[in-house]
Amino acid sequence: MRLGVIDVGSNTVHLLVVDAHRGAHPLPASSHKRELRLSEHTTADGSIAREGVERLIGFVGECLTIAEDQGIEDLLAFATSAIREAPNGEAVLAAVRERTGVDLQVLSGPEESRLTFLAVRRWFGWSAGRMLVVDIGGGSLEFAAGIDEEPDVALSLPLGAGRLTRDLPGDPPDRADLKVLRKQIRSDIARVARDVTKVGTPDRYVGTSKTIRSLARVTGAAPSGEGPYVERSLDREALRELVPRLATMTAAERATLPGVSVSRSRQLLAGAMVVLAAMDIFDVPRLDLCPWALREGVILRRLDWLDS
Repeated sequence: MRLGVIDVGSNTVHLLVVDAHRGAHPLPASSHKRELRLSEHTTADGSIAREGVERLIGFVGECLTIAEDQGIEDLLAFATSAIREAPNGEAVLAAVRERTGVDLQVLSGPEESRLTFLAVRRWFGWSAGRMLVVDIGGGSLEFAAGIDEEPDVALSLPLGAGRLTRDLPGDPPDRADLKVLRKQIRSDIARVARDVTKVGTPDRYVGTSKTIRSLARVTGAAPSGEGPYVERSLDREALRELVPRLATMTAAERATLPGVSVSRSRQLLAGAMVVLAAMDIFDVPRLDLCPWALREGVILRRLDWLDS
């Protein structure tokens, strides 16, 4: 069957269309996305501003037209931290439902983590053994660890690259501000480290997200044009050398790096600081990259439900 998934993230809203059936992996048929940056279209109290709500409603309407044109049989729609944490999140959901008929389902942080873990497990298979999965988005950072398809631990922290960048003035940022941010990041991750490590030592460490893919590309990984089956990884020592370099660059200068878009260049530094902190605290020498993440996890869970 042909499935569609609308993913309302903190940075990007994305419609992914896939062809899928039992016993086969989902094959991408088309993709439509737009960087709405809902987490930046906020009022003083963190509510999503009217402009952001209108842009979201407009994009969801576009997705419905594409879904009909593409012959989608089942359309799933979900939202993550940008709407989950906004004081007016329920009002935004109601407005989208009233104007488009689409009922956005808000995923909790642990649900995000579990679904991403499912996608990674299906991609790498059982031979990967016990895994630790690191996923950083615009609004949150997720960890999941386990040996089955359902992780033994799945948690979320408010350490998204976009969120931290909003509180980091200057271009490039001041060294004193970076020092404060570094301390905050590492103390927040260290606070949950025992919850992650107590379930066992991982056999494989995996990273999944646009931020981690960009950092891997900057440090020498193959470009996306070579396809999803090329092995890619992010080396901790290479990242350790990169972070001070990013800290001295402006956003415009970071955008000239391989694999870094203009729209993501500003938050690359904060994302790199978070990923390096996680790798240090969990003593991860290398993150293997997985091209599947939350959207694919939602699709796989839906297919499992339909099969049952």
